[in-house]
Amino acid sequence: MVARPALRAATRIARRQPVASTYSSHNFCTSTPTLRPSTASSSSTRDSSNGSTRTTHFGFQDGISESEKTERVAGVFHSVAESYDRMNDLMSFGWHRIWKDHFVSSLNPGYSSSIPPKPQRILDVAGGTGDIAFRMLNQSHVVNANPNIHITISDINPSMLAVGKQRSLSLPAAQQATLSFLEADATQLPATIAPDSLDLYTVAFGIRNFANIPAALAEAHRVLKPGGVFACLEFSKVGNPVFDAVYKRWSFSAIPLIGQLVAGDRDSYQYLVESIERFPSQDEFRGLIEDAGFVVGGKGYEDLTLGVAAIHKGMKPL
Repeated sequence: MVARPALRAATRIARRQPVASTYSSHNFCTSTPTLRPSTASSSSTRDSSNGSTRTTHFGFQDGISESEKTERVAGVFHSVAESYDRMNDLMSFGWHRIWKDHFVSSLNPGYSSSIPPKPQRILDVAGGTGDIAFRMLNQSHVVNANPNIHITISDINPSMLAVGKQRSLSLPAAQQATLSFLEADATQLPATIAPDSLDLYTVAFGIRNFANIPAALAEAHRVLKPGGVFACLEFSKVGNPVFDAVYKRWSFSAIPLIGQLVAGDRDSYQYLVESIERFPSQDEFRGLIEDAGFVVGGKGYEDLTLGVAAIHKGMKPL
């Protein structure tokens, strides 16, 4: 276990930080300031080899085929679907709820300067349980008084979608009417999602589990309208070395053990911790977003809680 003095010191450091260390509030439907064009084409991140089986990693295990990773990740999320919120509470000290609120507020779905408001189409990927989509519905219907919005929750895992469908039954009828569910692979979206058809593509705490992140980013770019926004909330890299040491000690020592004691599933929680460690840094992921053809404003991301998580945004050029 982490020594208590170190934990208290790290906690004091975190409390002195705002939720977002580089706060920026732009509605997703507005233009992004100081846009920087991509320096590489989206094809630069694709495999141009002779058709051999592409490999990736599953946590700390390398040399895993993309299809095997997809199957193994499906097993993880089938196992944790019913305890998804508890899992995120363990992995973020409960901060994920605050981060999600801030993520949705910064996008401000439903906002429109026109009267009547323009319709908006949103795809929430890896959003099976509805955490992000339900927040966006509330932001649009209640905060912005705009029901002219449609959100599709997409997830590759039917167990996660089943949880979201059950939870959606508690939403007001008007919000339920503007919500749909889709079982789909983010690296190859179905033809029902047409090119240049979406205003906003969101993915929260999901993209690190994709078998082929560049392919998923290319799909996001394909289905967004010109001027549409890609927005991602994901665990990231902590900048403060003291807090980083404490956080990693907690992650690798405590979380798998608690997963075993609370959910009877150490392996799934071990993978999820390892997947965070293997995910690219903020700057590296920004580069992948640019490689997919998006342009970004400023440094391209917003650190949350000392970099434990980060929000990334990119706009499809007009």
